[in-house]
Amino acid sequence: MNENIIEKIESLPPLPKTIIEIEEFRQQSEKEAYELLKIVEKDALIVSTLLKVSNSAMFGFRSKVESASKAINLLGINFTISIAIGGTVQNLLKTNLSPYRINSDDFMRASNLATTLTSMWISKVSFDLKEELVLPSLLQEAGKFILADVIESDGKTEEFQELIASGKTLAEAEKEITGMTTSEITSKIFKYWKLSDNLINVIEFVDDIEKCDDKYKEQTEILDVIKTICNVTDAFSEENIQKGIAKAKQYNLDVKNLEAAIEKLEDRLLDE
Repeated sequence: MNENIIEKIESLPPLPKTIIEIEEFRQQSEKEAYELLKIVEKDALIVSTLLKVSNSAMFGFRSKVESASKAINLLGINFTISIAIGGTVQNLLKTNLSPYRINSDDFMRASNLATTLTSMWISKVSFDLKEELVLPSLLQEAGKFILADVIESDGKTEEFQELIASGKTLAEAEKEITGMTTSEITSKIFKYWKLSDNLINVIEFVDDIEKCDDKYKEQTEILDVIKTICNVTDAFSEENIQKGIAKAKQYNLDVKNLEAAIEKLEDRLLDE
């Protein structure tokens, strides 16, 4: 692995106590909303993120969400957990994303679209599978913060952008410049933070599915489709939607419900 990448991962701050508590709560078989609320209310950043996301057009709630309690009731326990962990992780990793020609707000929007699309699509297929994939769909691109920092500090931003302009995918350009892709870096970050094995395993080979263990392959294929449609540099563009649908067909996934979810989410986005 690129020594610069190792150094940046090992210099990351530890996860806040609140996130450790939320992760422990997430792994419980029985979950109560009031218990999650007690944890969430300890962290003003998480509350702020929850309210911002809840009031975005992609959810289309009829009235303004003004409390963490209402956000949890409307979003549901697992979606709230995903937003809480995702927002905190992105804040801890926050750096200049200029090699990708985006900023942190662009990144957050693409991540939230990914989570929403996953929930709308997979809930029609399997409730349990949806619950497993909401968090990884939000977090799978987190490694881009480390990669952007490495590309920038190595003075390779222009070379990286030229590769993308030539037709390379983001993953191909990342691999060529740094030797690693986002999914590999994200999984290593989560190993460093000692997050759940399932979260790590379903993300690790999104950019190289042939290497994925059969046990996680369907989940990883779904994440690849979501990542393609919600590409951080051009989320929900017509081109990326078509690429994502083509991948879903290739993987023999549920295309009909995917297309319905895309159409429904596109309608919501018209209100942005």
